[in-house]
Amino acid sequence: MRARNPSEDTFEEVPREEAFQLAQPVSRFAETLKQSLLALSFDIGGLLAGSILVTFSGVLSLAPWVLMIYPSILGMRGVIGVLFSGRLTTGLHLGTVRPSLRENTKSFHLLYFATVTLTLQSSLMMGLFASFLSISLWGSPLTDVSGILSVIITTMGLSLLFVSPATLGVSILAFRYGLDPDIIVYPVISTFADILVTVCFILAIGLSFYPGHVGAYVAGLSDLFFALVVLFILARYRKEREFTRTIKEFSLALAVVTIIASVTGNFLGKVSQLIGSRPDIYVVYPALIDTMGDIGSIVGSTTTTKLALGTVDPSLKSIKRNIPEISGACLSSAIWFVVFAAIAFDLTHSVFVLNELLMLVAVLLILNLLAAPLMSVISYGVAVLTYRRGLDPDNFVIPFESSLADSVTTICLFILLSLFARIGAA
Repeated sequence: MRARNPSEDTFEEVPREEAFQLAQPVSRFAETLKQSLLALSFDIGGLLAGSILVTFSGVLSLAPWVLMIYPSILGMRGVIGVLFSGRLTTGLHLGTVRPSLRENTKSFHLLYFATVTLTLQSSLMMGLFASFLSISLWGSPLTDVSGILSVIITTMGLSLLFVSPATLGVSILAFRYGLDPDIIVYPVISTFADILVTVCFILAIGLSFYPGHVGAYVAGLSDLFFALVVLFILARYRKEREFTRTIKEFSLALAVVTIIASVTGNFLGKVSQLIGSRPDIYVVYPALIDTMGDIGSIVGSTTTTKLALGTVDPSLKSIKRNIPEISGACLSSAIWFVVFAAIAFDLTHSVFVLNELLMLVAVLLILNLLAAPLMSVISYGVAVLTYRRGLDPDNFVIPFESSLADSVTTICLFILLSLFARIGAA
């Protein structure tokens, strides 16, 4: 294991502790369940994001591409967030990042500037790919390209102003109070980000479709300022190895994530056609993808930290030793899915119908049973494979699992709703 040197950004090698001295599996399960229940409790905020979307559901019909890019924006914002939070929490454990809001390390500043740069890069990639799909699949005119790009860049840029500082603050608080940042930080921040991104998305759509050209000019100026900031960062830090490595490695992840997120958007369109007048599904949807992403994040982030500390073997077989933690995380998501179902049902139904509530609970529990273990295995596997290839797992694990969590959750939801609809019609 490595000892922290608070005066430097690097570490002195000391003899490693004997590999992974484990507590009893029951206590590890209980501790993970306890902290995961706390962390996932913040996903209730996802219901607020869903409620905002339902309240302003009129914006979804303004153009055929609006609904398609919403999950893409949520997913990509989550991917950028997990890069920042994953590297941040690992850095806190290793000592390359100080638990302080002021006078932090060079590694932290390079990470933050890389996050800003990748936010613009991901916005452009997502906007161009979404434009291609919108034109080819939805028959949108070429003139919609500028609107799609503007909405995505404006939404991502506005959310960046708040999400990254909040991530650092939550990381510091968790670290100082003896909680595991790998379990606490991303679940808390992802919920905050979903709410904020939804608000920014509604605002960006409003600017884009505002009568006249005033809204478009305001959005265009903010996008131009964002681009100039990124150009300045690139000019100043292009020779920093840590900065350029993050950009290069994560660019590959962004390309894959862009495709996955766009697939999610198309499936959400199918889900919206299937559920018809079931606003409870819309309300609970952000909380579902948020929680599934959090499960993958908890498993992935704890694994990357253990790999960095040398307390877990870089082998797929070693996942057996982490079954208590994975089981605790999966059980916590199942518990919260039941809570989400009850709250969403209460918010969207003026008349209590037991059969409809039980159906919603059943759908969500089966969804959790299918998706949570799958996302845990994916996160663990990607962490081990990237580590063995000499790559930084934090640049790949949570970005992949986060985007996959959105798609897996949406596809499983679509399949389950289709099955339940057929059963109900039989």
